Order: sequence, then C-alpha cells, then structure tokens
Amino acid sequence: MTLQATPLNAIHRALGARMVDFGGWDMPVNYGSQIEEHHAVRSDAGMFDVSHMCVVDLAGPNTRAFLRGLLANNVDKLQTPGKALYSCMLDPNGGVIDDLIVYFFAEDRFRLVVNASTATGDIDWIRQRNADTGAGVTITPRRTDNASDHAAPLAIVAVQGPNARAKVWAAFPSTQPSEALKPFNAMVVEDAAIGEIMVARTGYTGEDGFELVVPADNVAAVWEKLHAAGVRPAGLGARDTLRLEAGMNLYGQDMDIHTSPLDAGLAWTVDLQSERDFVGKAALLANGQRQQFAGLILRDKGGVLRAHQTVLTAAGEGEITSGTFSPTLSQSIAFARLPKDVALGSEVQVLIRDRKLTATVVKLPFVRNGKALVS
Repeated sequence: MTLQATPLNAIHRALGARMVDFGGWDMPVNYGSQIEEHHAVRSDAGMFDVSHMCVVDLAGPNTRAFLRGLLANNVDKLQTPGKALYSCMLDPNGGVIDDLIVYFFAEDRFRLVVNASTATGDIDWIRQRNADTGAGVTITPRRTDNASDHAAPLAIVAVQGPNARAKVWAAFPSTQPSEALKPFNAMVVEDAAIGEIMVARTGYTGEDGFELVVPADNVAAVWEKLHAAGVRPAGLGARDTLRLEAGMNLYGQDMDIHTSPLDAGLAWTVDLQSERDFVGKAALLANGQRQQFAGLILRDKGGVLRAHQTVLTAAGEGEITSGTFSPTLSQSIAFARLPKDVALGSEVQVLIRDRKLTATVVKLPFVRNGKALVS
C-alpha cells in the first residue's frame, strides 16, 4: 500500500527522521532522541507536522443549527468569532465517531479539524447528516488528498512549549496580534510571504502554544522559518508521551465507535442539560456512565504500563487504554477504564507479563504546563 505524505515529507527525511506508517500516512516518529524532543516541548518549544489531520470548512446560514444536532457539545457556547470548542461526534448508539475541534468565525462560517485516520469516514458522515436533515450546508475538506478545486489545501504545524508563542512571533511578526489571544481561541492574519495564517491557541501537549493552519504550498517555508527561530522538530513519539502526560485521549485507543464518551473521561464535552437534541443523546441518557476513566502510576519496578493490560481491582477488572514511560515524571503512567466504584488514591494490580504489579489510581492529568500534578 502506498502511504500518503504531507507536504513536509521531504523535509522530515532530510532531517533524518525515522518514518513510520501512521494510519496510512508516512510520518516522523522522531528525529533522533524522542526523550529530548519531549523535554524540548516541556522546557522550550517544539513543533509537529500535523498536516495529516483534516480541516473541514462548513458554510451556510444553517451551519450553527446543523452543528447543534451533529455534535455532543453545544456550539451555542461559541458566540465570539474565533472561539473554539472541543467535542465528540457520535453515532446513534452513543459511540464516538471522532473527537474534534470546531472553530466559530461567523454565523455562516465554522471550521472543524478532525483526526487523520477518521477523516474520510467523518466527511461521509457529515455529508450524510447534511443530506438527511436538509440543512444545505456547504462542506469543504481542505487536506491535500481531498481539497476541492475551489479551495486550496491547507497544512497544520503545531508549535508547543513555554517559549512557543514568542518564537512564532519572532519568525512571523505578522502573527503578533495573537499576543492577546486567549486559550482555545483563534484568529486569522495575513502574512506577506505565507498568505493567510490561522493562529489557534490550542494544542495536544498540555503546554501553551499555537496550531498554525497555513496554505499547503507554503508550509515548508513556515517550518524552515520556525526551525531557524529555534523551534525543535518533534515526532509522533514525543507527541504521544506529551499528550498522555497531559491526560488527552487518542482516538482509536482511548475511545472509538464502541465507546461512550461518558466512559472515556469526556463527559465534560457532552451537553446533556440543554433541550437541544443531537445524534447519540438518547443512547447516552438511556445507558449513562458505566465505567470511570482514570490515571494509573506504576509503583512497582520491572515493567511498563501498556494498552490492553488487565487491571485487577476490588470492584472487578479494568483495562489500560494507553500507557507509556513518562519522561517528565520518570515513572510509568497510563489511562484505564475501571469499575465506577474504584476510588482515587487506591491501589490496584496490573498484569504485566504474568506478574501482578502495584499501581495507584490518580486523577488526570499527570502534567500540565511543565509541572507534575501527581506524585
């Protein structure tokens, strides 16, 4: 199978990146030391090519009403242009089709950023819902493999870390107005060399920074200027350890079409209070929360917490969904779905290579803004 490539593929290879198949995309896992890339983001600034993710623009007078019924979170929370909202998109059974970010720019113009591996199915689902509801929304994918003729493809570079924003401003003075941008907000600026840049104060690392959405034809120039400004390239390996420390779910691992967001620690993204209906609401109300989603810290030596390991508790069995060794904490950490009655702070046993190792149940996240929140 031929892998798809982002517009930065040649640059990754020139930098000596180790490339892997990530959901059908040829992506860099690291450029040398994954641990150093991780620490660079926690202490300074690192950047990730996330152009495999897909921007989808929605337009038309009925767009807000359409999104009210499509998403589990309530887009009526978006009243200020540029405001962003994290949400799940559910099927009728309450399973997670995808988790995504929706940006509001005007009553007739919203933008979604959806996951790479689910993008094709997401777009098909959104188009089917549009047809079924008669909303008449114009749906325009903007990734290199599916951008329409009248809309240029876009690429995304995430710049993350305590010094990320300052280094973006140094590389691109045109983005300086974003200094006043609050977290989970975005704005669009015009750069003489690059063109239109959407600057979003969002990310997937637990650090401050920006996600820059730029014309795909000019993303190489963006990457090179950021590199020259001292932003370190980082790959999927560091991105995974950073997001896990930050308590952020990964689609296909921590939740999927068979998982309720209520069982994946995402109840805060689901609005069940307002009167509006949305796809999957009836199933969520009928089933409720069946499991809790929590963090684990391994206390015994001799193993690393990994996905699919069984967790033994006094209230029954649970399962790890994501696990790794935390470079920031120097301990093995994990997410797990556990019986609802398991208390935070309690000790459980994890089966690792036929051994029972002790772990502590903790509240997520583990790390935020470079600081450990657990011990």
